[in-house]
Amino acid sequence: FPDRRSRPRPFRVAFARDARQSVDRILRPPMVQAPPLVVYVHFIAALAAMAIGAVQLARPKGTAGHRVIGWTWAALMMVVALSSLWIPAFLAFTWIHLFTLFVMVTLPLALYRAHRGEIAGHAKGMRGIYIGGLIVAGVFAFMPGRVLGNLLWKGVWGYLPRA
Repeated sequence: FPDRRSRPRPFRVAFARDARQSVDRILRPPMVQAPPLVVYVHFIAALAAMAIGAVQLARPKGTAGHRVIGWTWAALMMVVALSSLWIPAFLAFTWIHLFTLFVMVTLPLALYRAHRGEIAGHAKGMRGIYIGGLIVAGVFAFMPGRVLGNLLWKGVWGYLPRA
């Protein structure tokens, strides 16, 4: 009989290989494909608009600073809306692009109302864009299955190994 140590040990080999793969999966999660540049532009513009919009809503209205910050915020919101047209591909619309349509219609209308002196309509439109176009749309953008949601839930921040 040949020596026992020279015989193959399929169970132990397979167990060791599976254990090694499990450890590799936990310690070295699979790389997530980097999102396209337009996603970064969209995300950074949305974060900036969220911060500036919060400041704008808290500041006194009708001042020169309100106008400067407001035009900056409006430009950022237009960047957010236009850049969303390229996510996931140019003019590949999904249900979340209804927020894009909402912003692209409401923003010029709210600016026009401010120009005409209809302050109540202007304020209502801008608050609606901030809440609907940034906060609500942002929550939906981080759902699993969306580009930012996948980065959050399957990327480095939220990687959980499969059982």
